[in-house]
Amino acid sequence: MYGKAFAPEYQGALTALSVNSSLTDVLAAGKEQLEAAERAGRPAEAARSGLAVAEAQRRLGRVGDADRSWKASYRAARTARDTPAMAWALLSGGTLARQRGALRLARRLLGLAAELGERGGDPVVRGYSLAGLAETGRIQGDYEAVGRLHEQLLAEARRRGEARHTVWALEGIAQMHRNTGSYDRAYALFEEAAEIAARAEDRRGHAWALRGLADVVSVRDGDTGRALELLTEAEAGCRAMKLSGALAYNHKMRGNVLYRAARYPEARDLYRRALAEFRAMGEPRGEALARLGLAKSLARLGRDRAETAAELAELAEVLERIGLRHARRMVARAQEEFGLPSAPADAVAEAVR
Repeated sequence: MYGKAFAPEYQGALTALSVNSSLTDVLAAGKEQLEAAERAGRPAEAARSGLAVAEAQRRLGRVGDADRSWKASYRAARTARDTPAMAWALLSGGTLARQRGALRLARRLLGLAAELGERGGDPVVRGYSLAGLAETGRIQGDYEAVGRLHEQLLAEARRRGEARHTVWALEGIAQMHRNTGSYDRAYALFEEAAEIAARAEDRRGHAWALRGLADVVSVRDGDTGRALELLTEAEAGCRAMKLSGALAYNHKMRGNVLYRAARYPEARDLYRRALAEFRAMGEPRGEALARLGLAKSLARLGRDRAETAAELAELAEVLERIGLRHARRMVARAQEEFGLPSAPADAVAEAVR
């Protein structure tokens, strides 16, 4: 039903690149082709080579470079009057905006990308852009609004036999089920995503699916050993492709698994490691989640109660500002877990002086 996974963001002279190509290799090849296209005065090719450069930089956590690259790709596409290439550049920019926590900008750019994709007759970029909008809504916790869109995109991907997009949709739906406590359904969907990704040789999708399975195995079954085995397998795939963001989320999840097992010193160390990785790549959502895990671990290890209260209140404000409602509820549960007030950070700081 599904063929081998491919990377539609590698275009023009870069179509021979695999979905599993090392990001450093993609970046080097993309820059080489971009420079050649610019020397030859070929803006359409420059736009498509620049897209690969932007995506590699984004996934490597080089946020500033990625921001400049997707904008340059868009300008080149506009010069060439290449509507689908403009849509792909906007998709890259919207995905980067979501990664940076600028969710309003992400929705605007991804919406424009979907419109241009439809206008330019490129169903793949349209589908990926709509998937980006669905993912943005999902990480904000707006499940009712985006649940139907996720299901629609899954059906479209299945009809096309597009393995990578199918895996993304399955993982998004699975994550919503996991977050609402439907663990058996979440496990089944993550398992299907992992199987499709493995058959399609999609290492990135496989690594994310394994991470989801590890989470469910840990929270539903309490099987710490199996969860850690799954995360170790996923980490190997992340390292092979140099997936900085996926690796940081893997480390954060390992911290979650260890925390649930009451292995607090190990969890603390993993959260610290993930926090440094998220900060290095400028990813505020991951940073906030790693901070939350670290705060909980330190509290379990005897940290001053007032310091924990102040940090959790500050995190609540950060997540409220970003617009991450599900993560904000996670902070509220942590405050309840430790019997702490849920007042704003300033009020907590005043109370503990």
